[in-house]
Amino acid sequence: MRRILVALVGFAFAAGFAGRVWAQGAPPQSSAGQPYTIEYYYKCQWGHQQEFLDLFLKNHYPLLRKIQSTGRIVSLKIESPAYHTTEEGRWDYRVTIVYKDSTVATSSNPDEAAFIKELWPDQDSYKKEEQRRFEILLGHWDLPVTEITPGKP
Repeated sequence: MRRILVALVGFAFAAGFAGRVWAQGAPPQSSAGQPYTIEYYYKCQWGHQQEFLDLFLKNHYPLLRKIQSTGRIVSLKIESPAYHTTEEGRWDYRVTIVYKDSTVATSSNPDEAAFIKELWPDQDSYKKEEQRRFEILLGHWDLPVTEITPGKP
């Protein structure tokens, strides 16, 4: 009887631990062929948020829109928080991109270099401005997200 009780307690502990591990870890990724979402966060040096946004809208957003026109990107959204948080958790801009699928999201775009040359014939200015855009960043991170909202019963 004691062995059964110890086994049941052990099983309950293991089941509870496994549930917490999943809750703290990454949710499962979407199925093959399904849209794949990545949030891109940008944290700028204080006082340079507008400069970063201006450069982003001039030199990166048109490229994203061009890629979107090919069908690789399903949707594209740029957001800024209404309020600020602690410095450790601060971000200035979030760009949410929903890609056609995970393969497209995680593979290089063979047309990107041609698009850049087409959109910005003055490559020297483009490269200087892109360099400046990254010089004023304090941080940048990419966060793949998976929707886990349950479907309708």
